[in-house]
Amino acid sequence: MAANGESETRTTLAGTARAAVRLAKLLRGVETQSAGAHGDLEISEITYDSRHAKPGTLFVAIRGEKMDGNNFVSDAVARGAVAVLSEQQNPKALPSDFPWVQVTDARKALATAAANYYGRPAEVLKLIGVTGTNGKTTTSYLVDAILRAAGCEVGLLGTIGYRLVRETRPAPNTTPESLDLQKFLAEIVRAGGTHAVLEASSHALAMNRLWGCPFAVAIFTNLTRDHLDYHETMDDYFGAKRRLFEGTGAAAPAAAVINRDTEYGRQLSGLIPRTLTYGLDSGADITTRKPLLSLSGIEFVAETPAGKIEIRSKLVGRPNVYNILAAIGTGVALDLAREVIAAGVAQLVAVPGRFERVEQGQPFLVIVDYAHTDDALRNLLATAKELNPDGRIITLFGCGGDRDRTKRPLMGEAAGLVSDIVVLTSDNPRSEDPLLIINDAIVGVQRTKAKLFVEPDRQKAVEIALDEARAGDTVLLAGKGHETYQVLRDRTIDFDDRAVARRILRQRGYGE
Repeated sequence: MAANGESETRTTLAGTARAAVRLAKLLRGVETQSAGAHGDLEISEITYDSRHAKPGTLFVAIRGEKMDGNNFVSDAVARGAVAVLSEQQNPKALPSDFPWVQVTDARKALATAAANYYGRPAEVLKLIGVTGTNGKTTTSYLVDAILRAAGCEVGLLGTIGYRLVRETRPAPNTTPESLDLQKFLAEIVRAGGTHAVLEASSHALAMNRLWGCPFAVAIFTNLTRDHLDYHETMDDYFGAKRRLFEGTGAAAPAAAVINRDTEYGRQLSGLIPRTLTYGLDSGADITTRKPLLSLSGIEFVAETPAGKIEIRSKLVGRPNVYNILAAIGTGVALDLAREVIAAGVAQLVAVPGRFERVEQGQPFLVIVDYAHTDDALRNLLATAKELNPDGRIITLFGCGGDRDRTKRPLMGEAAGLVSDIVVLTSDNPRSEDPLLIINDAIVGVQRTKAKLFVEPDRQKAVEIALDEARAGDTVLLAGKGHETYQVLRDRTIDFDDRAVARRILRQRGYGE
């Protein structure tokens, strides 16, 4: 058994080949209630997962969504943990003189101790944090491209993966747990990194994974309905996002870049003295007029406080105009040259699973996209319609299991209002019955005039969508994007919408 902060499958990544550190050093800045006289105790590594405890380990008992690390203290100690950090008092099961540190907030304590252990790498790097419901990944990739065009060595941590300058690791969570995050930041520093771009999820902000990290720039993209299974209300959801701009246990970010075209963005605008707003409505600091949109990309002239910047991008669709404006604002906030900003935007050809085209020589468009909220679906469909107004739209999507049920009919309605055909299928059903998930979404589709197919087997559903397509149509495979797996009740299987679509198209005689 393990004490995991978010899922039973996450792996603790801390503590490889580091010298032991005295407990007193690890506790600098930690708000303790009782620590005992154990400051000279040497700690060889830290873990929040009892399965990874070994001789010399400090075990930090944090509470996750499903499990409480305090229930695994005995397991950690049996495996060799020499000290425990917890919000609770030392249980009677352990000797009274066991090194037990009681703290006010275990998650904040974990973040602080991890930063101390790894030499406070966040203070060495310039951190750029991107938060919002939609657009985080693409905006992060754009900022990363601009920084690299400026000659910077950059780490990139987000939904698609964790790139530690030259090495990339899988991303089990959008934002790593604080212990893992500090380790990754330390690796970025060791690799010569100067900057790190992080997607800051609402879960991570609420769980204090970014506690103590000082940000050079904080970016807000937008806020629409999502994750209400965790946050319960939009106010709570927004409150989690707001933390990035208030300062996560460190000073507030040096600069903020905020989408002015959203009400939530306007609420954030006064928090940080140096704030750059962006948007297409009048009054934004970073804006443009009449961007040229096509299947080949985006062209516009950005108006900024640093002067005009001519932008040419291979990315497509109006939502990416916003993402590009956010990245431009970040470049301006970091005082980068206009030509460097333009070059960085131009160098990013595509983002995996974001309006990604599948080409096998078929006479219709096939697009794979990560859209998995009703707002993201609306944006995806609007982009498809704007770029290919004469063709029919065939939209395949599913809803995630063990997640906010209330958004399912909203997604169904969003898909059906613009699509000619909707194919309802499974996304990651997890522990739920796929048909019950689909039934929640059907309610929304039935409010529209779209033709509906229901097929819980996602591969068969892709076959239906592609078989329904005619020359000039657009087929949208939505929800999974870059993901290469599908999470079922009892197992996780290999599944990549892009690879499945290519295989089916080849079977239909395309690309041979």
